[in-house]
Amino acid sequence: MSAMSPRSVTHILTGTRIRERRLALSRRQADIARAAGISPAYLNLIEHNRRPVGEDLIARLAEVLEVPADELASGREEARMAALREAAARAPSRGGQAPELEQAPELLARFPGWAGALIATSRRADALERQLVNLSDRMTQDPYLLTTLHEVLSAVTSLRSTASILVEEGELPGEWRERFHANLAEDSLRLSTTAQALVAYLDSFETEGGIFTPQEEVEAWMAADMPPIEEAADLASDAARALARDHLTRTETERAALPDTALAGAAEESDPLRIATRLRVPLDLVLRRLAALRPPGFEEAGLLVCDGSGALILRRPAPGFPLPRPGDACPLWPLYQALAAPQTAISAQVRTPQGREFDTISYATRSQPEGIGGPVLTQAQMLILPAKGAADGSGPVIGIGASCRICPRSGCPARREPSILSPRHDARGL
Repeated sequence: MSAMSPRSVTHILTGTRIRERRLALSRRQADIARAAGISPAYLNLIEHNRRPVGEDLIARLAEVLEVPADELASGREEARMAALREAAARAPSRGGQAPELEQAPELLARFPGWAGALIATSRRADALERQLVNLSDRMTQDPYLLTTLHEVLSAVTSLRSTASILVEEGELPGEWRERFHANLAEDSLRLSTTAQALVAYLDSFETEGGIFTPQEEVEAWMAADMPPIEEAADLASDAARALARDHLTRTETERAALPDTALAGAAEESDPLRIATRLRVPLDLVLRRLAALRPPGFEEAGLLVCDGSGALILRRPAPGFPLPRPGDACPLWPLYQALAAPQTAISAQVRTPQGREFDTISYATRSQPEGIGGPVLTQAQMLILPAKGAADGSGPVIGIGASCRICPRSGCPARREPSILSPRHDARGL
């Protein structure tokens, strides 16, 4: 196999894909064009990337060429490159040797099978980690599970007590013996029924998607590019649909205050504070709009927003940045430092347990929406960007995690509970 250049792997167009697939099947242009309902001349222009291809035509050509439609999309390499970068970000460094990100295009071009296996393994590891966290959460917080386990223990204790009486007391009057036997039968049936229900409930853990809260439903909806609320399968609850409508309203209001074109034109500054100054808009608005629009230079931006209690009210993940389940977080995130210094931009570089580094900009605001006599509300946002390079020495790199429960970092002064991912629990701070 001839090696493709690292650069060319991300620039294979749809027409080229169609031509390669047709030649692989040894099919003539005329045959493919006739089956797809177009002229051979038009297919020839498509194969030479001189005509655009709509979704309907791609679907017809994919059917004729016997491949999934996404195999013909020109952006498939970009998506796989992003998946490789995410896999590299999740991979723990061994002996200080980090994955060579600059070699990812060559890996994808020369060894697509190995690249696919690496992506699949990374996604499987991510799914297993999330399942582990889900199981841990349920084991400690699920009221149904706790009640069912209590019922099992109660039935076992009752059985043991009744059996002990029958064994230790020797001969019992017939009436009492029948009563104890009836108790054994009743408790055995109760234990059997409860245990079956418990096993079925535990088996459901693997098949469920792990979405338990309205906020997680909304996050899944946002990750799916926010389809119409009435058609969104992720928005299963009324609360999630209400949150989604509120998000759409805020998005439209913020887009009106800072239009896409204005932000895209100013994003070349690369410094959000300079962008805010240039456009004469609040910095917190710029941070939120950069994460939503993701203009050039901010394609992999993520955003965290919390209220004054520290609870996360918006989570837009950046590739490779560890996010916890709702209701949990790492206390060392610069996001929380901003709460103590409102109206001050805080720039900090952070490092995940896997060795991935990010640049962050955090900014908190205070408001009194009910007037001078009303409560003071605080909100902080943290923009997350892949680090442009190693730390310049102007400040420390902060070691962070997702949350204490799933953070393997040892010796953390802020740890509040042992990690379930480390065999040696570090209980410092408990």
